[in-house]
Order: sequence, then structure tokens, then C-alpha cells
Amino acid sequence: MSGRRTTSRRFWRDRRGVSAVEFALIAPVLILLYCGLAEMTQAMMAKRRLSSIASSIGDLTAQASQTGPTRMADIFNIGAIIMTPFPTTDLKMCVASVVSDASGKNTVDWSRASATGKDDCPAQGAILTDVPVDVLPANRSVILARASYVYSSPIQLVMPSPLTFKRTLYLRPRRVDSVLWSNAS
Repeated sequence: MSGRRTTSRRFWRDRRGVSAVEFALIAPVLILLYCGLAEMTQAMMAKRRLSSIASSIGDLTAQASQTGPTRMADIFNIGAIIMTPFPTTDLKMCVASVVSDASGKNTVDWSRASATGKDDCPAQGAILTDVPVDVLPANRSVILARASYVYSSPIQLVMPSPLTFKRTLYLRPRRVDSVLWSNAS
């Protein structure tokens, strides 16, 4: 009986495995924290690049006096390059010219979408009611640049479902009152 007591006392006094046990308890929390921070950082980078895309495609269009299919294809290619190293299969881009008449009715003069962005782009002739009045006063025009991206985390530990980021910008044409569409450009 005294042998058992001595063994049990020795067992409870022995501190050789405490570090390993503490590490085993803390390691999963640290791994989860590390992966979560990595996923959130990647998502923030994707969102920032999407904002840059919307700004760039709108600005490149607003700088011209006219645009067309060739120029828009180049602008959408630039947008896809900005998104790298993220995959561009879920990237949707749209550029449109919105014109306001004397009564303040905002109509889409022309509209073009990237190959994958057709569902997010207003149709030509559509009337937009969501353009702020201070952005588009009567008898003026703006370039609407819209981009959206579905971000899927490669780790999917903290963010198992995809996040959808959207960005819409309105830019005034720089050289002319309204950027015209020409099939020759």
C-alpha cells in the first residue's frame, strides 16, 4: 500500500510534461488565430484591389472623349491585371455613361460589361434612380464604374463561405460633357 502512495505522490509532483501539455492546449488556438489573420488579410487585399479596379476602369474611360469595343476590352484587361494574383473568374466589371436630362431623369446612354459581368451592368436606355443628385446634376453626365468580386479563401478555416465585394464609382468626364460610344474605337 505504501508503494502505491509513493508512486502517486511522485506522479503528482512530476513536472516534466507540463510544457508539452500546455503547448497541446494552446496550439490549436494559435493555429486558428494565425489562419484567421491570414484569411482576413487576403480578403482585405482582394477588396482593396477591387476598389482600385473600379477607380481605374472609370478613370480611364472618363479621360477619353469617346470609347468603343477595342478600348473597353483593353480597359477590362487592365482591370483583370490589377486583380492578380487573385483568380479573375469571379471578377465582374461594368462601365456605363449615365446622362441626366433637364428634369433630372438619369438614363444610361451606353453600357459595356466584361465577359463575366453582364448581370451586374445596367442596360442601355435604362433609367437609374440610385444616382445621388449631388453626383449627377441636371443636364450633365457621369461615367459609372462598377466592379464586383467573389472572394473564396484558399484555407477556408475561419471563412468557409465566399465573400462578395462590390464597388460603384461615379466619375465626371474630363475633356467633354459626355463620353461618346463609337464602334470604331
